[in-house]
Amino acid sequence: MPDYDFDLFVIGAGSGGVRAARLAAQTGARVAIAEEYRIGGTCVIRGCVPKKLLVYASEFSQNFKDAKGFGWTVEWARFDWASLRDNVQAEVSRLSAAYRANLDKAGVETIEDRARFAGPNKLYLEKAKRAVTAKRVLIATGGRPTIPGEIKGVEHAITSNEAFHLEDLPKQIVIAGGGYIAVEFATIFSGLGVETTLVHRGEHILRGFDEDVRAFVQNELARTGVRMILNATISQIAPTGAGQLVTLGNGMRIEADQTMLALGRSPNTQALGLEEAGVHVRENGAVIVDAHSKTNVDHIYALGDVTDRMALTPVAIREAVAFVETVYKNNPTAFDHHDVATAVFGRPPIGCVGMTEAEARRQFGHVDVYKTSFRPMKHILAGNDERVLMKLIVHPVSHKVIGVHIVGRDAPEMIQIAAIAVKAGLTKAQWDETCAVHPTAAEELVLLREKSA
Repeated sequence: MPDYDFDLFVIGAGSGGVRAARLAAQTGARVAIAEEYRIGGTCVIRGCVPKKLLVYASEFSQNFKDAKGFGWTVEWARFDWASLRDNVQAEVSRLSAAYRANLDKAGVETIEDRARFAGPNKLYLEKAKRAVTAKRVLIATGGRPTIPGEIKGVEHAITSNEAFHLEDLPKQIVIAGGGYIAVEFATIFSGLGVETTLVHRGEHILRGFDEDVRAFVQNELARTGVRMILNATISQIAPTGAGQLVTLGNGMRIEADQTMLALGRSPNTQALGLEEAGVHVRENGAVIVDAHSKTNVDHIYALGDVTDRMALTPVAIREAVAFVETVYKNNPTAFDHHDVATAVFGRPPIGCVGMTEAEARRQFGHVDVYKTSFRPMKHILAGNDERVLMKLIVHPVSHKVIGVHIVGRDAPEMIQIAAIAVKAGLTKAQWDETCAVHPTAAEELVLLREKSA
């Protein structure tokens, strides 16, 4: 038997990698984890956590307006970007340190270095300029912002990585994209008083979401001040004395202080040396794995965003748990990627689980659809025109609820509970039998009686 430095070497200390390393170490395995930037990965350092804190900050502008309807006058309010930025980064640093402490407590050796394959069982640490060996290797390097090289002057743009560290808040920003990140940052910047323009190549934002949800959110963003330029792409970004001049493919020009690219994320496998280890990847660089996160090389595994299966932090964590159960506890476990709830923290926020109406119709033909749109009680007194959308997709034969789509305040909180019912396969009748909690917006989920289709 060959003698290895480690039983398991994890490349990437994001949520998935850290969870796998900790749990594996707790079984008695000798584990090391390498991270080239900061412990915590995308979610903690430059994703979910700091982004939602910025979303919270952006909501205060509307909350101050709503307060007047409830008798409050808030004329003294002012916003300071530097205070918010620094407070958010302080929380990020706290969380990163907590992740590091948990790794230390579990007995994991944390290596702050860039690791790449130098062979099937050998890793090379670039800063330390030394090689280590491992019986098993887990790739958990996540994703990186997609930066299209065809945009002239693309080096003048920022991505979500840099958005958290801006020296000053721009007065005008152009955001390219139409997915999660673009919508959330359009919400953040516009809510903080920045004149925000969203440039999207399609006719509707949020590809992959239910069509009613896409149209609803698009209208709400536009209603609340986000300028939408659809069916367009950026062709050039040129610095000017006062800021930037952004040229679109259709010839339109937009003056802005800052341009942000939110065009999706790509699996982070560049210069990882996967060819040295013989690991197969897809055309986009995603590591190919089976249901148990194993690559084509028997002792090399991969999980999380780098596999491009489902780019969500809780999914990476569950894949990590399944990996340890399979490899170190002799309990073959595969995470079920079906009916995973997701949220977009935009204005208004979205919560979804299960199938869209279009997906359900493609698979089953006819489906039953129940939906409603209304103005919540709080908004009525506040004079706020923001509405809520709720939609249920029901299987035509089993009558199980196979899709739930909510847009509005607290939608992400509601969808977590609704996901339990969908995952459990509850029928529409069982939803209907559930007594409402009044007065809430959520009660509409169990009061929908009339089919809309």
